[in-house]
Amino acid sequence: QLQLVESGGGLVQPGGSLRLSCAASGFTFDYLTIGWFRQAPGKERKGVSCISASRNSTHYVDSVKGRFTISRDYAEKTVSLQMNNLRPEDTGVYYCALDRYGDNCVEGHYDGMEYFGKGTLVTVSS
Repeated sequence: QLQLVESGGGLVQPGGSLRLSCAASGFTFDYLTIGWFRQAPGKERKGVSCISASRNSTHYVDSVKGRFTISRDYAEKTVSLQMNNLRPEDTGVYYCALDRYGDNCVEGHYDGMEYFGKGTLVTVSS
């Protein structure tokens, strides 16, 4: 059974940092594209960053460029999202998901990603 598990969320003050991690349960995602999504309170879930397995390319939405870094650790079999200079508008539940068929997200198209985990809550507040 394909399952992704997110961890690393928490409460942080504006300007602080958090590192989220996405791990796979029951399979290896070394050769799959992985994306991170955010669902702010009262809003729909949207993609914020992804990393392609085939080309190791990355994508970031404009609001997180220069502050977030996505990376893949093949030894640990995880995909991390390092979040720096956090802002209150970064608050939300963060999910990871995968694309079994390609890497459209590196062009900004996050549709079609699936197998979302249960998410990890990030709260940025003073």
